[in-house]
Amino acid sequence: MSSDRLSITFAALADPTRRAILARLTEGDATVTDLASPFDIGLPSVSKHLKVLERAGLVSKRRRRQERWCRLDAAPLRDAHDWCAIYRAHWDGSLAKLAAHLDEEKDP
Repeated sequence: MSSDRLSITFAALADPTRRAILARLTEGDATVTDLASPFDIGLPSVSKHLKVLERAGLVSKRRRRQERWCRLDAAPLRDAHDWCAIYRAHWDGSLAKLAAHLDEEKDP
């Protein structure tokens, strides 16, 4: 994944409303109206959030009769996870060194 795509993914994930929408979509497809119901914002605002998620490739929409259905597309999340894993290895190593140092300080 290019860094631009990664930036778009992280920008989409930066908003708690969008993260909540994605969390709901892990349970299965939902209509835009269903996705909007838990929020204290209007349907147009939820639609704007969905457009950001669509541009990031995290959500796809399809029309069935009069309803618009949304589906989670998790591939960009895998790319973000893989990118974060590089830094997790760094932090795990740093935390292990800190724990060893603290053990030495506790029992000299």
